[in-house]
Amino acid sequence: MDYGSACPVDARVIETMQPFMETAGNPSSIISWGLAAKKALEDAREKVAALIGVDNPREVVFTGGATESNNIAILSGAGSLKDKGNHIIVSAIEHVSILNPCKELMKHGFEVSIIPVNDQGVVDIEGIEKAITDKTVLISVMYANGEIGTIQSIRKIGELAVQNKKMFHVDATAACGKIPVDVTADHIDILTVSSNDMAGPQGAGALYIKRGIKLDPVMFGGGQERGVRSGTENIAGIAGMGKAAEISMNDMKENAIYTSGLRDKLLDGLASKVSDCYITGSRTDRLPNHASVRFSYIEGESITLNLDMMGVAAASGSACTSHTLKASHVLIALGLKHEEAHGSVVLTLSRSNTEEDVDYIIDVLPGIVERLRMMSPLTP
Repeated sequence: MDYGSACPVDARVIETMQPFMETAGNPSSIISWGLAAKKALEDAREKVAALIGVDNPREVVFTGGATESNNIAILSGAGSLKDKGNHIIVSAIEHVSILNPCKELMKHGFEVSIIPVNDQGVVDIEGIEKAITDKTVLISVMYANGEIGTIQSIRKIGELAVQNKKMFHVDATAACGKIPVDVTADHIDILTVSSNDMAGPQGAGALYIKRGIKLDPVMFGGGQERGVRSGTENIAGIAGMGKAAEISMNDMKENAIYTSGLRDKLLDGLASKVSDCYITGSRTDRLPNHASVRFSYIEGESITLNLDMMGVAAASGSACTSHTLKASHVLIALGLKHEEAHGSVVLTLSRSNTEEDVDYIIDVLPGIVERLRMMSPLTP
């Protein structure tokens, strides 16, 4: 139950990747192997473009993953407009691959406004509007949060960006493949897409860059991927990402109906069987496969380790920050105390999960929580 941070690669994706793992040509080459690689590259570009509502596949640039895409969007997006202003707006619950590049830009004269969220993780749109100045060059708000599952009103924020003529970036890592994403309808200028979050391989990602927007390169070399991201493309990974995008688009509606049923059963079951158990994030505006809860008086890491011993994969926060001992900045932004935020567990589902899986969690997790609370000095 950790499909959010450790999603297994779909067997159909592996089959698509296999030929290019054995004999991958260079897509910049004009010989037959290179032409075959070029075709696979452009086929994948078309499939990713279709997933996010892009008419022109050339507006999709492949990267080494969501973190790289986010870094390019922030560093190059704001950097390319530095002659027009030095102000960036982000939400308080953005991924660290957004927040840390913003910190880096602050060392070079940029100012960053961090917009708060409410106790369900919904960003304050009026706060964004009030923060916009004539020096603002970029607004970045994630489509959905991978730790708490909350989906933002991206279209409203996009309309606000259009009205004020500001560049709008959206990190759709957790959303793409789970819920419909349409860059045109949502007025998005730059969009981050992740491969491994939709059953594709790790080490592949994409960046939608609206026609007319020119980003300065952050990597220099042969000029591949519209000059934004030089370097020979990872054809096997990109082909796999394209197949994962195609599968996600075709199965999205059916998957959402199925996983949301399991999600609701899981959330209701845990809340009814464990005292001082609280759902984190929005109950209504939530990713269909996402269940996140927190338990008072104990730590999420201890819970996930105990679940692991019971044969269950789970997470206690973002996989990119779980090696730190700090409380999640996302949960702190909801207004939780540090000791409350440490008790978080994230369970993410897929079509591979069953009713029996959910029943098993509801059966074993209360006992784990009880044992840990007996050992915790925080338990009343």
